Amino acid sequence: MKSKLLFIALLALGFSTVPAQSQTTVYAKNSDISDNLDLRAVASIFGESANLQDFERRLNDPKYQISNLDLNDDDEVDYLRVIESVEDRTHVIIIQAVLDRDVYQDIATIDVERDNSNKVVVQVVGNSYLYGDNYIYEPVYNVTPVIYTSFWITNYRPYYSTWGWNYYPNYYTAWRPYPIYRYRNNINVCINVNNHYNYVNNRRSYRAPALYETRRSYGYETRRPNYSFSQRHANTNNRYELDQRRVASRESNRNQNVYNTNRSNSGRTTGTDRNYADNRNAAVNRPNSDRNYNTNRATPTSRDNSPSVNTPARVENTQRNEVRRNSNDNNSRVYSENRGNSNRTSAPVQRTEAPRSMPENRGGSENRGNTSRAQAPQRAESPRVNQESRGSQPQRENSSGSRGGNRRG
Repeated sequence: MKSKLLFIALLALGFSTVPAQSQTTVYAKNSDISDNLDLRAVASIFGESANLQDFERRLNDPKYQISNLDLNDDDEVDYLRVIESVEDRTHVIIIQAVLDRDVYQDIATIDVERDNSNKVVVQVVGNSYLYGDNYIYEPVYNVTPVIYTSFWITNYRPYYSTWGWNYYPNYYTAWRPYPIYRYRNNINVCINVNNHYNYVNNRRSYRAPALYETRRSYGYETRRPNYSFSQRHANTNNRYELDQRRVASRESNRNQNVYNTNRSNSGRTTGTDRNYADNRNAAVNRPNSDRNYNTNRATPTSRDNSPSVNTPARVENTQRNEVRRNSNDNNSRVYSENRGNSNRTSAPVQRTEAPRSMPENRGGSENRGNTSRAQAPQRAESPRVNQESRGSQPQRENSSGSRGGNRRG
């Protein structure tokens, strides 16, 4: 009985651990296989290597972690071996992933060819199954690589890696594949920015494709025949076009987000724009009101004795000031006329009567200024009072003269 319970417990534990392992494997995978090995990084370390053996060491060194490929799904980065095929001045270096015992998959090739003028041309060509057709980078090195001197020597023997499945060099230690964003951040550090990596879509050497066919390996292709690049990405020629579409998609999404943000911000600032427009209209209308004020101020309405109708407060104050001015003018006129009349009569009478007429006229003007705005007819009566004062002045002078005559007689 105890043995049965122990067996059931172990069986349940085994079933519970299976989903966790599959979930970890899926987490390490990416959107595309070609994302796990950047050919620009391969071209960069090729120009820094002393020979092909050093180049293979750099490809698999855990310190650099150039590759992130796990084609056999063992949750470990595959070891990349290097082999070579040579014919005259053409060298084809093949990079292969070790998947199992005597099972390899070609990842990329490096075509090195020297022309009649001793100019060396290097092209890194991605495998068509992984990267699509004609995915080629042509590096232009800032400094002539040392590895060139090892190719064209007498009695040159093509390089062929001796490492294979479960038989690796001492410096190599397998590591788990990273998520794609971490691999991209890591691989950017390994690319020498002093070099140029030009994308081209055709091979310069016509011998390189023929040499490659003699050493080709396609172990991963036979396991997944329906998983080539053309089937993974419809209507896309190679990895370069895929990158262009990704960039265009990111730009469109970014522009859409900016458009949505601006649209939401414009909806929020509508009230502010309206207030700004109202303030601007108010600022425009203020000079007009000042102009009307100046126009009404310059109009001599009180002189014509015409009452103002529907006049704003500022205009009434102006008219009221005009009335005061008119009254002062009238006072000055009355005073001047009285002064002239006083010259005709005796001086003592003018001295006694002039002070009496001046306070009376001033008091009348002050009473008119204190009256309400609606009593426009009372303001218009001020000239009549002044006229009456003019008419009464001669009578007083005559009476004073008669009095003086009686006294003399």
